[in-house]
Amino acid sequence: MTRLEASGGLIAVAAVLALAAPAQAACGTAGQAGVAATRTAPREVTITRDSWGIAHVEGKTDADAVFGMIYAQAEDDFNRIETNYLVNLGRLAETEGEGAIWQDLRQRLFLDHDGLKADYAKSPQWLKTLMVAWADGLNHYLSTHPEVCPRVITRFEPWMALSFTEGSIGGDIESVPLSQLQAFYEDRTIRMSALERGLVFREPQGSNGVAIAPSHTRDGKALLLINPHTSFFFRSELQMKSGEGLNAYGAATWGQFFIYQGFNEKAGWMHTSSGVDNVDEFAETIVERPDGSRAYRYGKQLRPLTTRAVTLAYRAADGTMKQRGFTAYATHHGPIVRKAEDGKWIAFALMNRPIAALQQSYLRTKAHDYASFMKVAEFKANSSNNTLFADSKGEIAYLHPQFVPIRDDRFDYRKPVDGSDPATDWKGLHALSSLPRAINPGNGWVFNTNNWPWTAAGADSPKAAAFPRYMDQVRENPRGPHAERVLAGRRDFTPQSLIDAAYDPYLTAFARFLPKLIAAYDRQPDAKLAGPVELLRGWDYRWGLDSAPTSLAVFWGEALWAKTSAAAKAADMTVWDYIDERATDAERLASLREAADRLTADFGGWRVPWGEINRYQRNDGAIVQTFDDTKPSIAVPFTSAQWGSLAAFGAMRYPGTKRYYGTRGNSFVAVAEFGPRLKAWAVSAGGESGDPASKHFADQAQLYADGKLRPVYYYPEDLAGHVARRYKPGER
Repeated sequence: MTRLEASGGLIAVAAVLALAAPAQAACGTAGQAGVAATRTAPREVTITRDSWGIAHVEGKTDADAVFGMIYAQAEDDFNRIETNYLVNLGRLAETEGEGAIWQDLRQRLFLDHDGLKADYAKSPQWLKTLMVAWADGLNHYLSTHPEVCPRVITRFEPWMALSFTEGSIGGDIESVPLSQLQAFYEDRTIRMSALERGLVFREPQGSNGVAIAPSHTRDGKALLLINPHTSFFFRSELQMKSGEGLNAYGAATWGQFFIYQGFNEKAGWMHTSSGVDNVDEFAETIVERPDGSRAYRYGKQLRPLTTRAVTLAYRAADGTMKQRGFTAYATHHGPIVRKAEDGKWIAFALMNRPIAALQQSYLRTKAHDYASFMKVAEFKANSSNNTLFADSKGEIAYLHPQFVPIRDDRFDYRKPVDGSDPATDWKGLHALSSLPRAINPGNGWVFNTNNWPWTAAGADSPKAAAFPRYMDQVRENPRGPHAERVLAGRRDFTPQSLIDAAYDPYLTAFARFLPKLIAAYDRQPDAKLAGPVELLRGWDYRWGLDSAPTSLAVFWGEALWAKTSAAAKAADMTVWDYIDERATDAERLASLREAADRLTADFGGWRVPWGEINRYQRNDGAIVQTFDDTKPSIAVPFTSAQWGSLAAFGAMRYPGTKRYYGTRGNSFVAVAEFGPRLKAWAVSAGGESGDPASKHFADQAQLYADGKLRPVYYYPEDLAGHVARRYKPGER
C-alpha cells in the first residue's frame, strides 16, 4: 500500500472534526497551574521579525535556536501546534469527545507513551538537549502568555517531540481506516465509507519539486523549486540560526523544531509525497487455544499474540473526563487494525523509528552538500517522501524515500499478504544505492510531482524494469507530463523563469481529454451543447482569471470524474487513464450537459470567468474554515492539481456557497539559487500569523494569488531595513 492512497494530513485529519481557534480569554490560576512552574533560565536567543512577520531566530547554540523558533511558532499559531500534538499523541478525544477515540486508538497502537519515554531515555545526548529546549520554549510561551488557554496540553514534556518526527502532510498511519479499526475493537460490522474505499474524489496532495543544474541555468548556478501542496496554513515560514553551524530557512510544520522544506546557505531540499509502497498489511491466521489465549500461525509455528492494555481519556458531553479501555493485539508484523472478510486479522506494518527519524529530519538541515546530505540519509528513517536536492557545488538529485523494506516481488503488497508465510516478511531495508535515484543527470534537471520516478530526469531517469514493483504504486499523474513540458529543451533558467514554469497555466488533463469530447459531439451533434463545445474547441487549455473555458472544463471534468471513478478503481486504472481510454461518448456528453446546467443554475449562464468562481478566503483563525459568498475574497487563476496544474489550488463549493473556496494546494512556494551567495524568494498562503487581528494574517494573500514571490531576507544585510521588531522570548 502507499500512503498517497489514504492520506489526510495531520491538521487536515483533525479538520474533519470542528476544531475552532481556542477562545483567548484568561485561563485563571487553575488553567495555568500546569505551566506556572515551567519558566526556564534565559537562553541566548533573539527573534527578529521582518516586515512580513517572519521570524529570524538566532541562538548561541542549536538548542537556543530551537527554543526560540518554537516560541516564535507558538506566537504565530499555538492552536495549530497543540492540535498537531493532540493528534500525534493520541489525545484528541480529550477535547473533541468520544467521536475522536478511534483516531486516538490508531495512534496509540503504534506510538505508546511509555515507549516514547523509553525512546527519549535512550536518545543521543545532543538530541535530548534539543528536545528539552523544544519543551522549554513551548512552556515558556505558555507561562508568559496567560491569556492563551491550551485545550489539553498545559505542559510539554521533551519526550513528546518523538511523537511527531516528519513534517509531511499525512503520516503513514493514516492508511488505517478508522471505521474498520472501530469494527474490530468493538467486535461488530461497520461498512467502510465511500471515502475509505477510494470512491470519493480527494484533492491531490503532495508537492512539486524541481532542481536545475548549473548547465541549464543562465548564470551557471543550481536552482531549487520548493512547492508543497498541503492544506493551507500547514507550516510556519521562518529562519533558525546558531553559532554551531545552523542556518536553515524554509517551512516548518507547526510544532516541529526543524525546517522540513527549505535550504541553508549551501544546500536545499524539497520533499514530495512518494508512490513507494511504504506500508503493508499482513493477513494473520488466528488460532484459539484451549486455555482461551490466542496465537497466530507463522510457518510451522504457533506464535502467541502480543497484547497490551490501552486506556484512552475522552471528554463526555457534559464536559467531564471519562475513559475507555482496550486490549490491543499485535503480531511481529505490527498491530492488528481490522478483520478481513474471510475472518483473518490484519496486522499493519509501517516505519516506527522515532529516534532515527527525528535525527534525520534535523541533521539534514545542516548538510552542506550532496555527500553530507546522503550521510544523514543513512538513518533510513524517511519512509514516504521523495527528495529533490540542489547545492552550491552544482549538484542536483532526485532521491527515493530511504526507508524501503526488501520484499519478495512475487507478492502483490497492494493487498494483504499471507502473514503465515515467512516468505512475505520484510527482509531488512534496501541499501540507498539500490533505490531509484537520479544524481547529476545529463539532461540537467530533476523533478517530482508525486508521480512515478521513471520520468524524474527525462531520458536519464531510473528505469522501472530495474526495480521491484513496490518502488512505485501510483503511476503517472497529469502534473508529470506538464513538468517535463516546461523543463525539457531549455538551458537558460533563471530564478524568475523557474517561478514562471511553476505557474505555467497549461492544463495537461484537459489537453488529453477534450479532443475526445469534441469528437463525441461531432459524431452526435446536440443543439443544446453547440455553444459549450465551440467554447472548448477554441480553448488553448490554459487557466486564467478571465477564462470561461476553464470554468466549463472544470465543471465538466468533475462531472465525468464522478461517473467514472468507481469503474476506474475496479479496473485498477488511474481515473485519468480511464477517462481517456474508456469513458463512453454518452458519459462525456452527459457530463457536459451537467456542467452547463450547473453553471447556469449557480451563475446565470455557462460562460463564467474562472476568477468569478475560484476564490481564496480566510475569515478567521479556525482550522476548519467557514466560507461565505457575501464576504470578501480574492480571485485565484490556477486550478486543482487534478487537471495538471503545477500551481495547485484545491477548491470546492461549501454549504451555502456557489463559489469555490480553496483549502489546500500551493501553500508555501520558494525558489533558491545556490552560488557563492544564496538568493531566494518565497510566498506563503495568506500570511504568517493565525491571528485575524494581525496585519500578517492576510498580507501575502494577493501575492499568493498572483504567483508573485517576495525576496527572502536570509543574510543580516538583506534583513537590514526590513526589521519590524527584535526581542527576546518572553518580552511583550
